[in-house]
Amino acid sequence: MIASTIFKILMQEVVMQEAVMQEVEDHDSNSVKPTPDLSARELEVLQLLVEGLSNPEIAAHLYLSPNTVKTHVRGILNKLGVQHRLQAAVAALRLGLV
Repeated sequence: MIASTIFKILMQEVVMQEAVMQEVEDHDSNSVKPTPDLSARELEVLQLLVEGLSNPEIAAHLYLSPNTVKTHVRGILNKLGVQHRLQAAVAALRLGLV
């Protein structure tokens, strides 16, 4: 499955709980906003999120506080119309944002 493959790559082969996997598979791509208005910084955070980095790792990489990264991630989720980091990563790949 595509979602399974993407997850393994993003989460470095961590096994996903069945309920979360089902949610990702069931996520309707039409609910993702077609042209999200992400800032340049949000795109940077999103790229690192897609690569599987945690908030503290993203913060260290971009020289930001973890709270600032958390705020950016929350903004990304809202703008993409998704609820979870994995859904944001899948949406970013589908929309060609990264």
